[in-house]
Amino acid sequence: MTTCMEAGVDEVGRGPIAGPVCSAAVILPESYSLEGLTDSKKLSEKKREYLFEAVKEQAVAYGIGWASEEEIDSINILQATFLSMKRAVEALPIQPSFIYVDGNASPGFSVPSKSIVKGDMLVPCISAASILAKVTRDRLMKKYAEQFPEYGFDKHKGYPTAFHLSAIRAFGPIDIHRKSFAPVQELI
Repeated sequence: MTTCMEAGVDEVGRGPIAGPVCSAAVILPESYSLEGLTDSKKLSEKKREYLFEAVKEQAVAYGIGWASEEEIDSINILQATFLSMKRAVEALPIQPSFIYVDGNASPGFSVPSKSIVKGDMLVPCISAASILAKVTRDRLMKKYAEQFPEYGFDKHKGYPTAFHLSAIRAFGPIDIHRKSFAPVQELI
């Protein structure tokens, strides 16, 4: 099987006020069978879970990268997103020759890259990365929900819903809350 060695990179978690940002990098083979591959946000949780396993089975390589809440608060969400993307690419067991990035900016990799707005809907390797990043981060937020059930992380995944904001008002922010984000700052 020959491969083109192009990776797709996407992130999940820029908008939440709790939890880290997660990125994935995926190199797909020239031939694969991943029906329904698209932006992870357009898929049901069941379909994402199915494709998560299928992508991991069929990918030539994949890597996951994180940037912590502390890093987000320290360097800002955009720079933390870029850091998690670089870490995802560094986690690939095979380095790509080219990288497609979802969005309008690229973090500056050591190999050529191109950012594509709505790339997670247009470029299969970015769609695959979108799914890996989303399912990986969602699973982490579900673990946080077990540790801190009063915050409901399994429901909102750290986004600033009315329930989440009222939980912060009632119980205060915890370590996984992003202290530099306005909704959290206002409740400290």
